[in-house]
Order: sequence, then C-alpha cells, then structure tokens
Amino acid sequence: MANIVAIVGRPNVGKSTLFNRLTKTRRAIVMDTAGTTRDRQYGKAEWCGREFSVIDTGGWVVNSDDVFESEINRQVDLAIREADVVLLLTDVNNGVTQFDMEVAHLLRQAKKPTVLAVNKVDAFDQQYGAPEFYKLGLGEPFILSAENGLGTGDLLDEIVSRFRPDGMDEDTEELPRFAIVGRPNAGKSSILNAFIGEERTIVTDIPGTTRDSIYTRYNKFGKDFYLVDTAGIRKKAKVNEDQEYYSVVRSIRAIENSDVCILMIDATRGIESQDLNIYSLIQKNKKGLVVCVNKWDLVESKTNADIKGYENAIRSRLAPFTDFPIIFASALTKQRIYKVMETALHVYENKQKKIATAKLNEQFLPLIENYPPPATKGKYIKIKYVTQLPNTQIPTFVFFANLPQYVKEPYRRFLENKLREWWDFSGTPVQLFIRAK
Repeated sequence: MANIVAIVGRPNVGKSTLFNRLTKTRRAIVMDTAGTTRDRQYGKAEWCGREFSVIDTGGWVVNSDDVFESEINRQVDLAIREADVVLLLTDVNNGVTQFDMEVAHLLRQAKKPTVLAVNKVDAFDQQYGAPEFYKLGLGEPFILSAENGLGTGDLLDEIVSRFRPDGMDEDTEELPRFAIVGRPNAGKSSILNAFIGEERTIVTDIPGTTRDSIYTRYNKFGKDFYLVDTAGIRKKAKVNEDQEYYSVVRSIRAIENSDVCILMIDATRGIESQDLNIYSLIQKNKKGLVVCVNKWDLVESKTNADIKGYENAIRSRLAPFTDFPIIFASALTKQRIYKVMETALHVYENKQKKIATAKLNEQFLPLIENYPPPATKGKYIKIKYVTQLPNTQIPTFVFFANLPQYVKEPYRRFLENKLREWWDFSGTPVQLFIRAK
C-alpha cells in the first residue's frame, strides 16, 4: 500500500503551492486569497525512488465568516486520519499564530508522524524567524520556499524517512477515468460521496462549492477505476471570479483526460443550453458518455410515459448522436447510483471493443452489395473491404472503395447505424473513413 502525506495548516500558508511543486502539476488552485482550497486534493509524488500520495487540504480556521468552515475542518480531520505522515505548513512572515497552535494540538492528539515546515523563506534573512516555531512542540522546523523550491529536498528526505519500512508502492497501472461533469449544483459531488460511501467532497446548496477537480480511486466489488468530481461549468458571462475561471479550466482538463464522462442533468430543471455546451465539449474530445438525470426523487410524476418522454427530449436535444445510456437516479436516496457506475464501465468496455476483420466483412459486404452507395456522375461506387484500425482513441473503421470521394455523409450514417445495430457501441463515438482501395 502506498504511503500518504497530508499537507495541513491555516489558510494562505502555501499548501497548494507546495502540493503543486511536490506533484509537479498545477492541479491545485493557487491564489493570494485565503480559503481558495476547500476539498481534499490528491496527487502523486516521487522522491529517491519512493512514490507516495500527497493530499492538499483547505486551511484550518475557527470562528471565521466562511460558510464552509466546518466542512473544510472536517475534510482536514479526514485527511489527517488517512495520512501516514502529516506535514504542518506555517508562514515565517506571520510567526506562530493561534491557528498554528490549534492545528499543532490537533496533530499531537492524532499521534501521527508529523513534519513541521516553515514556508515563504524567500530571502536569506528570513530563516532566522524559523526557531520561533519550536514552541509548537513538533520538533525541528524545516525552512522552505514552496514558491522557488528552496529546502524541498531536505524536507522530502525527512518525509521519506518517516514512511513505514514495509510500505509498498502502488502500481501505476492505467485505470479507467470517469469524469462527473455538469452545470453547478447538479449533484456531482453528492453522487460521488453516495457512491464511495463517505464525505469525500464538500456538498452544499451553494453553486460553485467544488473548485478543484477531485480524483478518487474506487476499488471495491471487483471494480477498479478513478472518479473525477469536477467544478460546475457555467456560461462564460457568469464566470466572474478568478478562482471560478481556473475551476472551469480544470473541469475542461478533467474531461480531456477522462475515458467516460458522466453528464449530470438536474431533473427539476431539465436539459438547458449549458448542458448542450458541456455535451459538445465531450463530443469534441471524443469521450464516452453516460447521461445521469439526478434528483429524480424530486420529480412528482414518474410513469413509464413520463420517463420515455424525458428520454426522447434529451436525445432530440443531443442529436444526431443518440446512442448513449440515460439513467434516472438520486444521489440523496441512492436510487440507481450504482447503475450509473456499472453503465460507465460498460461504456468504457465498448470504447475498447475490437471486432475481427472477418466478422466485419461477413456482415457488411452482403449489406453493401444489396444497398450500395448511390451512383454519382454516372459512376458506380464499390466497397470491397472493411477493417478496424488498431490503437485508436475510439473505435475507428476504414471502408476501402474505388471512388471514396463520392461517398456522401448520409451513406456514412447508414453504415454507422448498421454497425451500432450489430455490435454494442452504446455511449461511445465511432469514426468511419472511406479510403481508396
């Protein structure tokens, strides 16, 4: 099992900056505004041949004006409990504060291996402020500048030395990645928490609560994949905070890095223009799709006719691609939430599907002979051979013809519809090319 390091401390001491430096990413949002980070953020780091996980947490505060204070503090407490080594980060410019003392007391009670670091030592003279932090009772403070990297080597040496001797690194195998996307307040964080059975991300009624893209590994009941909770993507005109802008960017990146996107639609509001924008983003990046209509428990009429009507409305708005599963679920009551993930796994398998060339030709050649492409300019088009290309992002098929330039889009759609009729490619886009034989 891999070792886990949790970075904790009061707000605005540079936890997210250090997280980004250790993981060599820019996944955590970094701003001068205190309280930017809210949820736990996970990443991978490596030092001296040892790979370990790093958790970035929100700033620990008490009696503040932040409506998320209690949730953030609970997330910090969960991160400390998960961690094998805790890194307490402080700020040399402010000295020891009351919040530093409270977090240090919390760590002493937790009895976890703890490393104390004094951050923002950006100038030589600032290191003389570090001895003040001995009063926290957590041993020698390591001077550090997360911004420019000063002292990170010594700090990592100390962290790695605290790992369990029998700590085994996890395999870095490629696992399916399912991104949960949608408008703000569609229930993305709620369904992730319901599925994994713990409060992994903060959930409130306030749109825009989630800011980072939160990666969670699910490894239960013989299933193993990553779930990515993303910030809600709203219209550009409504994005007026720097933090929210970066959140939206990270959500887009999460879509780009995923295999299957679970598009959350609020059942009480129906499909709106921003849902179509998110859908077009999924299509543009050639990702698998599962549509989850959340908050189904709040819909009064749930007859089969109502469900069918809702499905038809969604498919007509998302046309011409209509071969995707739609699940009516409720994160609050956990109605059909496992069906959502099972369907996402099925779509992922469809995306990896390979069909033997012999089977393709056996099915398609008689069909093409009976229903050939329409003649153009008095020339007859003959398709002689079809095969699936290997190692492609989505299933890709090539039809070899004598006059490929004369095969029009309606006939391509005819071939794709037959392909989907004979083999299950539900939820995944496919590509068809007509090439000269």
